[in-house]
This record gives sequence, structure tokens and C-alpha cells, in this order.
Amino acid sequence: MPVRSKDNFLVFGAPRIEQDEIDEVVASMKSGWLGTGPKVARFEKDFSAYVGASHAAACNSCTAALHLSLVALGLEPGDEVITTPLTFCASVNAIIHAGGTPVLADVDPVTQNIDPDCIREKITSRTKAILPVHFAGRSCDMDPIMAIANEHGLKVVEDCAHAIETTYKGQHAGTFGDFGCFSFYVTKNVCTGEGGMVIARDEADIQDIKVLGLHGMSADAWKRFSDEGYKHYQVVHAGFKYNMMDIQAAIGIHQLKRVEENFKRRCEIWDMYQEAFRALPVGTPAPEEPNTRHARHLYTLMIDPVACGLDRDQLLVRLTKENIGAGVHYLAVPEHPYYQERFGWKLPDTPHAVALGRETLSLPLSPKLTDDDVADVIEAVNICLK
Repeated sequence: MPVRSKDNFLVFGAPRIEQDEIDEVVASMKSGWLGTGPKVARFEKDFSAYVGASHAAACNSCTAALHLSLVALGLEPGDEVITTPLTFCASVNAIIHAGGTPVLADVDPVTQNIDPDCIREKITSRTKAILPVHFAGRSCDMDPIMAIANEHGLKVVEDCAHAIETTYKGQHAGTFGDFGCFSFYVTKNVCTGEGGMVIARDEADIQDIKVLGLHGMSADAWKRFSDEGYKHYQVVHAGFKYNMMDIQAAIGIHQLKRVEENFKRRCEIWDMYQEAFRALPVGTPAPEEPNTRHARHLYTLMIDPVACGLDRDQLLVRLTKENIGAGVHYLAVPEHPYYQERFGWKLPDTPHAVALGRETLSLPLSPKLTDDDVADVIEAVNICLK
């Protein structure tokens, strides 16, 4: 692997792509089968096996996966879905697009995941579902969340965009609720450029997802045009264009094969960061909870302006000048004007999420990073905090 010059910008979240992915994509190009086809079916099967799911449906993003799952729940206008305020806007937008009303329950300030006690406080007669987000790769506390759901007859859609390798008490994230939704965006632990996956226990639910995700047609396109013989389709729902392409799956098949190898490398980088930043006046990620597995998707620093002498945004500017890419995950959802205007959300309603959203900064954690790259990040953070 070539050594990066410090004069070159270190991109946040650059994926590790190897020759196997390239060859598989070229094979798809040569075959002429670029859209949804046999490679998508193979990727669905491989991913199901990895997470221990019975059924899976690939789609073109995790946002699509969330939207389809919520549509499949049959949300009616006025139905409420409780979720976290410390998440990407897609978690909330999917609820809105599916016809529901998002309700925010604050996070635990240590785990940064949705707080089950806050979920319980937000339940009303209109509550239909809970949408927990396994933030940064750390599992939500699923036992109390599922207990609340069972007590009140609620559905659960897990947002596992950060949580491909995550487990809770030996069980993969995404396999607790009615649906689990995963992301293969370019920065994710398994990437296809763009892409997502829905898993479910019930085969009928996944069949609904597949129909909804391809225009509402009763037979998906690769079967219609395969050598099994032409099959007419019927439109049975007003569906969406959310299917994954074979070119994307071609990348994902080999990314998934190396998921454990890449996870091991991210753990090594994580440990180097933890050791290097131990003495700095910054907050670092809490240890993972017993009998869980943290996917190590995001490594976050919490920047208290009083302790550090600068705020998070000032540190971002300084790191950029040092040619180090960093990210913000995330400004709390109520910070954004659209949601304030539409739902009247106030910042004091979710104080932990708001505070974390203003202090948190994510450092590069890709398995593509060399030890020299990691040393550059550590050096830059130290320089910027002087």
C-alpha cells in the first residue's frame, strides 16, 4: 500500500477496495447484467448468513430500507414512531415519508444511544413503533426496548446503518425487531458505494419489501428476464424504485468476505486512538458494555470548549488545515430548522443529544489506514489542541 504524503489530504472514511471487488464488477460489466440479478441474490443470501437472519432484501440505500420497512408496517396519518434525536436525518425523514409522525426520546449521555426510560415517557395512544439507532456501532440496550414494545404492542424497526458487526448478548443487531436496516454507503464497514439491506424474521414481510422496492411489481426484474423463461408481472402496490444493482452487489460480496478482517483492523486503530488520547482533555468513547460487540464504525471525540480551549467546529477547521478529514455525527435532529418549524421541537426537550451533537467529532477509522496515517491523525489532534 503506498505511503500517503502529509501534503495530501487524508479523506475521512475512504473505503478499502481490493482486486476481488474490481474483478467482480468487471465480470458484471462483461456479462451484460448490470441491474438487479444473480449477484444481488447471492449478496442477500451471504448477508443473511452473516447476521443470522432468515430473510433479506437488498435495496439502494439504508434510507430506502427504513422507508420500506415503515411502509410495510402500514402506518396511518397520526401514527407515532419514537426514535433518537442523535442520528442522521434519514431516520426521521423515513418516518415522515411513510406517513408517520416522529417522536424524539433523548439519549443516554454515556452510550449516546436512545434511552429506554425516555422511550417509555414518550408512549401515547398513537404510538405505533420504535426506531432505535445503534449509534457509532454500539448496540442499543435491546432487552428493555423489546420489553417496552411487547408490553405496548409496538413494532420495532432497527436502524443498523452503523452496526453490521454489532451484537447484543450474542445476537446480531437487526435481528431483535420486526425489521433491521443496514447501510453499505461508501463510508460504512461493508460498502457498495450506495446500498442497503432489510432483514426480517417473517418471509412474508421480506416479500412485501421486495415488491414495494421495485415499483410494486409482483415479480422482480431479474426473474422476469432470466433463463427460467419470461414471467409477466402485475402491479399490486404503488411501490418505489429502491432496488440494488448487481454492480453494487459485486462489490458487497467481497467486502462482506473481509468484514471480520477489516473489523480487526479498525479495532487496532481504535486502540491506538484510545491510548493516544487518554491524557488529552477530550472525551473518548465509553467501553463497550458486557456481552456486546461494538462494530467500531465511528471513533468519536467529545470536545468540551472549557476543557479544550476551543469548540468542536474550531477543531474541525484546524484538522482540515493539517490535511486530516473528520466528520460530525451528528448535530441533534432538533437543531435543524425544518424539524423545528414542522414539529415545534425545542432544544431543551432533548438536552443530552443536543450537547453531544455540538461536541462530537469523528476521526478517520477506515481499515485502509496505515499505521503512519493513524500516527498523522494522532499528531494532528495533539497539534490542534495545543
